[in-house]
Amino acid sequence: MTNFTLTPQFQLKREASGQLHFVDAHGQAHVGAVPVRAFPLAAPDECISLVSTEGRELVWIDRLADLPDQTRALLQEELALRDFIPEIRQLKSVSSFGTPSVWTVETDRGPTTFVLKGEEDIRRLKGSALLIASGDGVQYAIADMLALDRPSRRLLERFL
Repeated sequence: MTNFTLTPQFQLKREASGQLHFVDAHGQAHVGAVPVRAFPLAAPDECISLVSTEGRELVWIDRLADLPDQTRALLQEELALRDFIPEIRQLKSVSSFGTPSVWTVETDRGPTTFVLKGEEDIRRLKGSALLIASGDGVQYAIADMLALDRPSRRLLERFL
């Protein structure tokens, strides 16, 4: 086991089992604490809750940047394990310009194909970012649609 990291509100360490061990300001321990982002896309490093295995909030963290380095690194590592939002880097093809349609894309995790059920499954985020929900529930992000290559932008514009 690693040493506890002390913050003004809580102590946190990773157990040998891989679970997070949380101790609150009153000394009450909880094994299996889970970090949950309130706004994973709009504010990924803000508004994070640590919850118990029963789903009860243990502590609210306004900003990861306010935590000591070791605690922040531990939480970022745990959050990275939980988050799976591939980023679309290029649109290769779409089966039709109506929905449902099959999209073939290149992501930061490799090539994939998914079904877009409807235009309402494309959500605009801050700036020129988009979030696309596939028919099987996987969320895909486009960090900046203006940074996509021209053919990708042209395909995408048909759905916006």
